[in-house]
Amino acid sequence: MKHTLIALAALATAGLVQAESATYAIDPTHTFVTFEASHFNTSTLRGRFDRKEGAVVFDRRAKIGKAEITIDATSVSTGVGPLDGHLKSKDFFNATETPQVKFVSDKFSFDGDKVSAVAGSLTMLGKTMPVTLKASRFNCYHHPMLKREVCGGDFETTIARSQWGMNYGLDYGLPDNIRLLIQIEAVKQ
Repeated sequence: MKHTLIALAALATAGLVQAESATYAIDPTHTFVTFEASHFNTSTLRGRFDRKEGAVVFDRRAKIGKAEITIDATSVSTGVGPLDGHLKSKDFFNATETPQVKFVSDKFSFDGDKVSAVAGSLTMLGKTMPVTLKASRFNCYHHPMLKREVCGGDFETTIARSQWGMNYGLDYGLPDNIRLLIQIEAVKQ
């Protein structure tokens, strides 16, 4: 009987911990995926992806989380049509053959109650490599219009595009290092 009570107490406690985990859907109107690259060490080229979707499962009490963000490479936009077309070509994103870029994470790091980094894998051009996004301005709040909790922040990393086989222009001075920024807000479901 004593072992049964202990087992039931353990199951009840596990249920309480599990109940703290919540799913948050990425709000595409408040989530931006952008990139920056030096243009021959003269100026900064910036671009964005207009279509993205995903979800985050997050438990602040247990300090765990999972995230999955899918980015539509065909939606790349720099504001310059011919450049957008070139970025969609086989020289860069090869968006016709590999239209999705995906970040998947199952490791959240915390500084107190705030997410400080998210480690996972970035799949691009059919190749998956590890990536860690450093967090800043992470916060959760009760959205006054949606009447739901919203969590988000600014996340960034620098990647070497050649790791995914994106080598165009490296031999004549286009940079390998690309700064990737994800400003995200996700709504509790």
